[in-house]
Amino acid sequence: MTRSSPAWLLIAFFIAFVGVGFRYWQLPYAQAPLPDSLYGPGLVAIAVVALMARAFGLARFWKVWLLIAAAVPVAVLIRIIVDTTAEAASHNLWPLELVIAAALGLACSLAGTLLGSLFLLRSSKRPG
Repeated sequence: MTRSSPAWLLIAFFIAFVGVGFRYWQLPYAQAPLPDSLYGPGLVAIAVVALMARAFGLARFWKVWLLIAAAVPVAVLIRIIVDTTAEAASHNLWPLELVIAAALGLACSLAGTLLGSLFLLRSSKRPG
């Protein structure tokens, strides 16, 4: 598997997804208001995974930024689906929850991708 293989991006997405979702999924519904429940190691994981993916030259800037950022709203969406199967009225404002999660994911992933791009500029492993 080469460095530019799409499988590496999927692995990076999965790591970011589990990194942000693991702690968030374990919180009881009453203690999981957004954005407060996402602050912490999960968003740091998003930034670090984006930094590493970009620094190793797995893909171009936009692709890394948006793919890793998508891990946050996907993790929130999984929680919404699981919670609404148990109690249908639990997530009345789910579109707002997804917008908040997307904004947090984009911001953290942008920080990591920018820093990773700086590292990539100093190396000879830039993607073609």
